[in-house]
Amino acid sequence: MSESGTPETVTRVREALSPYLGDEVATVDAGRDLAEAFGERYDSLTAMECVTAVEAAFGIEVDFVAHDVRHWFASVERIARFVDGELEDRVRLGSHG
Repeated sequence: MSESGTPETVTRVREALSPYLGDEVATVDAGRDLAEAFGERYDSLTAMECVTAVEAAFGIEVDFVAHDVRHWFASVERIARFVDGELEDRVRLGSHG
């Protein structure tokens, strides 16, 4: 897995977040902190909506107890790395959702 997630995953994450963060999410630096980039627009409610959107887009489930959501959902790059890791784990474990 790439340090920043696969390019395809980064693109799909941006698409999943765009209804909540707007078209600007397509051009924000993938490593930039979303709270810094979007300010009040990336509040706790929007962050939750983004988690749900990513779950739906990739068919994964975010466990708020086991996963450090504040860390993993801080930037597009981290979200993509998280998604790639979850998808790799699914393949390794032989689970298809």
